[in-house]
Amino acid sequence: MMQDIGNMGQTHLQPRVLFNETVLKDHKLTSTDIEKFVKLWQEFQMKNITPPVDECQGYCQGEIYNWLRAYNSIHGYVSLMICIFGTIANILNIMVLTRKEMAKTPINNILKWLAVADMFVMLEYIPYTSYQYIYMGPGEKDLSYTWAVCLLVHMHFTQILHTISIGLTVTLAVWRYVAIRHPNGGCANFLLAHSREAILLPFILSPILCLPTYFVFKVRETYDVDQVNSEAMYHVYFDKDSVLYRFNFWIHSVLIKLLPCGILIVISAVLMHVLCEASRRRLKLRDYNNPAKYAIQLNLTEPKSKKPPRCDRRNDRTTLLLVAVLVLFLITEFPQGLLGLLSGVMEKCFFAHCYPPFGELMDLLALINAAVGFVLYGLMSKQFRSTFRSLFMKRHFGSTEMTRLTRVTTTCV
Repeated sequence: MMQDIGNMGQTHLQPRVLFNETVLKDHKLTSTDIEKFVKLWQEFQMKNITPPVDECQGYCQGEIYNWLRAYNSIHGYVSLMICIFGTIANILNIMVLTRKEMAKTPINNILKWLAVADMFVMLEYIPYTSYQYIYMGPGEKDLSYTWAVCLLVHMHFTQILHTISIGLTVTLAVWRYVAIRHPNGGCANFLLAHSREAILLPFILSPILCLPTYFVFKVRETYDVDQVNSEAMYHVYFDKDSVLYRFNFWIHSVLIKLLPCGILIVISAVLMHVLCEASRRRLKLRDYNNPAKYAIQLNLTEPKSKKPPRCDRRNDRTTLLLVAVLVLFLITEFPQGLLGLLSGVMEKCFFAHCYPPFGELMDLLALINAAVGFVLYGLMSKQFRSTFRSLFMKRHFGSTEMTRLTRVTTTCV
C-alpha cells in the first residue's frame, strides 16, 4: 500500500515538474534571471520601507559637545599629569597632618583621612588612564575578559572611595559648624569625644550606599554574528530598562551627590556669614593704634582699644580654608549629581546621548578636587606651612624655631 501511495505521489509530481520546465523553456528564463529578479525586488522593498523614527533624535547637539569631544582626545595625558601631581601632593598632606603638633585637632585628622582616600583614587586612576586613553589608540577597544573585569573593579573602587571623600567632607563641614555655633554645647563635646567614630562612619556607610551598583553592572559575553568562528567578546553590561538600574541612578544622584551638596551649601553659607561678622569686627578695631580716634568713633569717654586676639584670627583663617574646600567640592560634585538626576528623569535618551560626552570632564573635575588640597593648605594655613618647613627643611631652622613650632596647639589647621 505504501508503494502505491509512493507511485501516486510520483504521478502527481511529475506533471508539475514538467510544467515548470516547460514554462522556463517557453520564456527562456535562466537561474541568473531569477537571481537578478530577486535582487531587484529586495532593492525595491528597501527603498520603499519607511525608516524607524529615532525617539532620541535632536538630543544634546551643539558646539559644547564638539568641545567636549575635542577634550576627550587629550584627557589621558591631562588626567595622568594631575594624578601624578595629586598622588605626591596627598602623600605630603598625610606626612604633614600626621605630625604630633597637627594631629591634636579633629579637623586635621579628617583632612588626613580625606587625603588618604584621594591618594588611592589617584593611584588607581593612573593605570586605568594610561591603558584606556594612552596605550590604546582612538576608537580602539579591548574586549578581553581581563579588561572587562578591570573596568568593573575600577568602577566600584573609585565610586566607593569617592563616596568616602564625600562623607568626610560633610563630616568636616558639620564639625566646623558645631565648633563655631555651639563651641561649648553638648553636641560639640559629644563630637569631640567620638571623633574617631565620626571619621570611621563614612568608611562603613559608603560600601553600603554603593550596594545597588554591584548588581546593576556585570561582565557580559557576546559574539559577532557576522563571523562564523568569532571569538568571545566581553564588556561591562547593564540593563537600562530594569527597575534596579533606575533605582541606582536615583541613589547615586540624589542621596550620594545632591543631598550632601545641599547640606554643604547651607553650612558654607553659615560659615561665610561668620566670616563676614568677623570681618566687621576687625573693621571696628582697625584703629586700635589710635585710641583717641577709636574712642570718638564708639562715643566712649575713655579710649579703649585692643588688637583682635590671635586665636580669633587663626579661627577665621581655618574657617576660610574650609569654605574654600567646600566650594571646590560643590563645583565638582553638583554637576555630577545634576547629570545623574537628569539621566534618571529622562532615562534612555539623555543617558545614551548626553551623559557620555561629559564623562571625561566629570573625571577631570573630581581629580582636580582630589589634587589641590595641598595647594589650598599651603596657601591658607600658616601652621601647615610652618609644619611643612620644619619637616622638610630642618637644616634651615634652628633649635629655637623648632621649639616654637612644636608649641603651636590651636584648633586651626
